[in-house]
Amino acid sequence: MDEHMEANRRHWDEVVPLHVASQFYDVASFKAGASTLKEVELAELGPVRGKTLLHVQCHFGMDTLSWAREGAIVTGVDFSTEALESASRLAGELGIDAHWVHSNVYDLRDNLDEQFDIVFTSYGVLSWMPDIPRWASTVAHFVKPGGTFYIVEFHPFSMIFDDAGGVEDLNVRYPYFPLAEPLKWDGEGTYAAAAPGLQHRDTYNWPYTLGDVVTSLLGAGLRVEFLHEFPFSTYQFLPITHVAPDGTVRLARHDGSIPLMFSIKATKP
Repeated sequence: MDEHMEANRRHWDEVVPLHVASQFYDVASFKAGASTLKEVELAELGPVRGKTLLHVQCHFGMDTLSWAREGAIVTGVDFSTEALESASRLAGELGIDAHWVHSNVYDLRDNLDEQFDIVFTSYGVLSWMPDIPRWASTVAHFVKPGGTFYIVEFHPFSMIFDDAGGVEDLNVRYPYFPLAEPLKWDGEGTYAAAAPGLQHRDTYNWPYTLGDVVTSLLGAGLRVEFLHEFPFSTYQFLPITHVAPDGTVRLARHDGSIPLMFSIKATKP
């Protein structure tokens, strides 16, 4: 694991307890039976009962376990030891069967010898990947012949805009196209919880294009069944968004003018 990804791993190990305790994740509601899955992925992926499902970059497993509640036979993968320990405790407390694999995505072939009916990943995963073709090759490897890969993710075009507090319009701040070096972030918390005392504050992200994702999946031997782009999101990552009455997150100005999220469903011949 290179130094940038190792810095990211240390950060995620540290913030897992904050996320588990946060209102953002609302573990109490999940324990009471709430699902963390959104309408988009439930509708587009369809019934999963009895199917094997690999969840890549699963964090502490709430989506993984939600798929198990839908009837899938689940395996969750993450590079954070703290995340998987929390996931295992949560699964044990709820009596949900799940298998957990501690691995960086790029090293997963060395740590898992199985293929799955479904490989799933979602929401905020791709910007942590420095090499999109290698990522695509890895996820495609774990799809059974005739199986499905599915991703729902924040649209890379929406990530170019200024996300600082107080911004009132769509102002370009970040690059859309990949860079030679990653973008460095030094925050006092995370999207889920304030944490001014973090020891491992530095994180690194890599811009990517939608073309990178589609071309890489095709190059990995998958057949793209659809690419959908959405004028809404599931998370307020821009300050000029608001939660609409239907629960989606939309731009307060220019609503519908740019894509905020995309999904891809692909199959292995």
